[in-house]
Amino acid sequence: MTRIITIRPEPGASSTVQFAQQVGLTVEAFPLSHVEPRSWDGPAPDAIDALLVGSANAMRMGGPQLEQYRDKPVFAVGDNTANEVRKAGFKVELAGDGGLQRLLGMIERRPVQLLRLAGARMIELNAPDGITVQTRVVYEAPDLPMPDALVEALRSGEALVLLHSAGAAEHFRAECLRLGLDLSAIRIAALGPRIAEAAGEGWCELRHAAKPANGVLLALAKEMCQ
Repeated sequence: MTRIITIRPEPGASSTVQFAQQVGLTVEAFPLSHVEPRSWDGPAPDAIDALLVGSANAMRMGGPQLEQYRDKPVFAVGDNTANEVRKAGFKVELAGDGGLQRLLGMIERRPVQLLRLAGARMIELNAPDGITVQTRVVYEAPDLPMPDALVEALRSGEALVLLHSAGAAEHFRAECLRLGLDLSAIRIAALGPRIAEAAGEGWCELRHAAKPANGVLLALAKEMCQ
């Protein structure tokens, strides 16, 4: 039986486990990073029109500095992030379905000044004409070594690992190589194509979700286990 594993940091790992239970899947959590806030100073509120958010962690870790932008609408990378934005009391103007670069292309009102709230690891963006992006790093996710229990799980039989970020993909691959694990015995389900690319080659199977959403990723994982 294939073991499905998430290496997301908390609280994302528990969220994935709970979501999986709702759709009839069992997912084991082995976080390989932990999220912590970074101190930051943002531009004056009247210097921006909206927030650009690529991760739910940006809202969780943004701290009291976020309050000055309470009346600013938010462009969120996907539905999961949009839900966290609403929980924090902000209004979502648009939720994307294919990464931040695609989201920028979906923004119709221009010119627009955006404040991007990001993690220390982030993708480079090419802003379309009429869109200006200022970036502030509000959190980081330091890597953790692979625990013995996860090493045993990956060595004991078929395993399918869920990857939610490019940084996590790179770290997971590096840990597998460091520990001499057989990549060809491990399947990978990535949240998006850029994450799949970061995971590299040599896996038993490597596929990515058609849309960056937990439900879509878990549906892919279920399909890969059949």
